[in-house]
Amino acid sequence: MRIRKAVIPAAGLGTRFLPVTKAVPKELLPIVDVPTIQLVIEEAVAAGIEEIVLVTGRGKGAIEDHFDHAFELERTLADRGKTEMVEELRRLARLVRLVSVRQKEPLGLGHAVLCARAAIGNEPFAVLLGDDLYDAVRPAIGQLADVTRETGLGAIAVIEVAPGQEHRYGVIAGESLPGGRVRVRQMVEKPAPGTAPSRLAVVGRYVLPPEIWPILAATRPGKGGEIQLTDALAELARTHGLIATTIDGERHDAGDQLGWLRANLAWALKRPELRDGVRALCDEMSARAGSSD
Repeated sequence: MRIRKAVIPAAGLGTRFLPVTKAVPKELLPIVDVPTIQLVIEEAVAAGIEEIVLVTGRGKGAIEDHFDHAFELERTLADRGKTEMVEELRRLARLVRLVSVRQKEPLGLGHAVLCARAAIGNEPFAVLLGDDLYDAVRPAIGQLADVTRETGLGAIAVIEVAPGQEHRYGVIAGESLPGGRVRVRQMVEKPAPGTAPSRLAVVGRYVLPPEIWPILAATRPGKGGEIQLTDALAELARTHGLIATTIDGERHDAGDQLGWLRANLAWALKRPELRDGVRALCDEMSARAGSSD
């Protein structure tokens, strides 16, 4: 079973990063010098995804522009002998087939995914959320696709969160399977403190069968008055089956300021030309903070 298409919801307002997201889509906030959404799309491409369905809203046209040709810029860089930069820009434009659909109302993540139904069609597909970045040898979404190929069921990524943090996530519970997998029997979106069925939280990567479409279409607004993907997944687990698994790799939550800063440091430290300078800068800032205590 090959996963050829992926959905990336990108219609959110990015309120946690205001005021910059008033004018700049949060998906284009950089990890060093690469937009977060580029890292997510490159993960999908590395896993064999051929087409990305981008679910956008008003003011998100710059995302599509980022993955388009920029002839004037390319020509100017070529005239200046910046051939490596030109090739990188052209690589981005050839990276993947990008389809854009509009979510016209902010009705929740489940509704955003449902907006991609016509573009995806009747085949299994991936969903990647832009706030979750994975540093993994085998792409995170590829690891989930492996689970689907092995089991014939949808697959979702989970992490074990710290006690007291369960209310921030959709939380699952179920039967333990070999290899650290769980057959999902229960899912709760942002459970009230003290009521979570486990500490296994759903995080940003999904491979879903086409059977999810009628379930999503029938899902009523839930937590926060929105159509929750978690509610649809709970029904999918009940009627068709669903596997949860941890991802072999490091996850970064780029959806808040500290997580975004941590991701920047992690990716900067991976780059040989930046590594020593970043370490020296961290030492300098740490010493300065210590001297001011």
